[in-house]
Amino acid sequence: MYSLLLHGKRRFVDLQKWPSFIVSLNLSRNASSSSASGLKGKNFTVSYLVDSLSFTPKLAESISKKVTFDDKSRPDSVLNLFKSHGFTDSQISTIITAYPLLLTADAEKSIAPKLQLLLSRGASPSELTETISKVPRILSKDRSLTVYYDFVKEVIEADKKSTSTLCLPKRGKQENKIRNISALRELGMPQRMLFPLLISNRPHICGKERFQESLKKVVEMGFDPTTPRFLEALRIVMGMNNETVQEKVSVYKRLGFTAEDILVMFKRFPIFLALSEKKITRSFETMKECGLLEDEELRSVVKMFPQCLGFSEENILNSVETFLGLGFSRDEIAMMVKRLPASIGYAGETVKRKTEFVVKEMSWPLRAVALFPQVLGLSMEKRIVPRCNVIKALISKGLIKSELLPSLSSALVCTDQDFLKRYVRKHDEDEEFVAELMAVFTGEMRTNK
Repeated sequence: MYSLLLHGKRRFVDLQKWPSFIVSLNLSRNASSSSASGLKGKNFTVSYLVDSLSFTPKLAESISKKVTFDDKSRPDSVLNLFKSHGFTDSQISTIITAYPLLLTADAEKSIAPKLQLLLSRGASPSELTETISKVPRILSKDRSLTVYYDFVKEVIEADKKSTSTLCLPKRGKQENKIRNISALRELGMPQRMLFPLLISNRPHICGKERFQESLKKVVEMGFDPTTPRFLEALRIVMGMNNETVQEKVSVYKRLGFTAEDILVMFKRFPIFLALSEKKITRSFETMKECGLLEDEELRSVVKMFPQCLGFSEENILNSVETFLGLGFSRDEIAMMVKRLPASIGYAGETVKRKTEFVVKEMSWPLRAVALFPQVLGLSMEKRIVPRCNVIKALISKGLIKSELLPSLSSALVCTDQDFLKRYVRKHDEDEEFVAELMAVFTGEMRTNK
């Protein structure tokens, strides 16, 4: 099946309508009411998470997309239950972040009995809090709760002792999953990746016959078992038969890719092999129709960043239009795509916001962005704005001439440590000024525009 991948050289108003209209109006009113109620619940949830668990507004907002509630009775009872069982504030925060639906559970009828069951089986309070904190979703289980608990505890203890053998008895229907996860652990897969698999029911984790065979192939391809990409590859390999693989390989070959190219792309983005023929060819043709790259250049871009084949046609065309609207020439867009293939799929608003910031507010030339498109992939809040604020502070002091700005790469690509050494600590003869620059860098002090 995967010999083509593994061995490249062998290749891979009418009145009657009024009643309906009235019904539509009522539905619309109900939807509006529901929407308002949902917004109220979301706002309450965010406030609760910030006030009760000290979550950041950003994290609270993210969690409110998964669970909402209108009063604090249930979440309060859940938090109090955990505290009464010895869970620390840090552990509770970790549990709620990973499994926020627990806040809507009935603490006494749903969660408490499970905790009591585990304690009655000999779990110490410290073992209970540590294990549940590692995999809070096991509390969603009923019959298999003890199975998963024992497995997590075994792994935690085994890792503490630096041993590689788990003495786990057969566990009925859960045997396959635990055996497979144990095999992944023996390959060096870390706990942070192993434990979420316990609540997964996907075939590549619960399967039996093809698991070992597929696992061996993924290892032979050189995937690193400590990375999520390993699991992506395993899922793809187990989910496709020989015939399907041959068909996908043929599609890529018709586009001019060699078997070796296909293997390289698979190792960079395993999911690319699961894309439909229509999706593959359409994305490739859309990028080609943009007139930015020649065939060989386009193949090189796809080989470097096969994820671009997953971009929608609309997304690709909108990206090109955004770049053109900002003043980039087609040649400059082509250069950016070759240097940073991911840029062809960036959201228009993101590209526009970052480009206008460095060009209009910081006065770097548009060409600088074309030469260093990586700036479009950097975080505005964590990287671009803090560093640019320091640059502006230095300009205001005359230590950097506005017409002689450092290059974008020099200011933005280096690590924080190198940036501070280059632009802040070099002024350490003036401790007050260095403290001021650090305050600007951390956002404690605003700079004048």
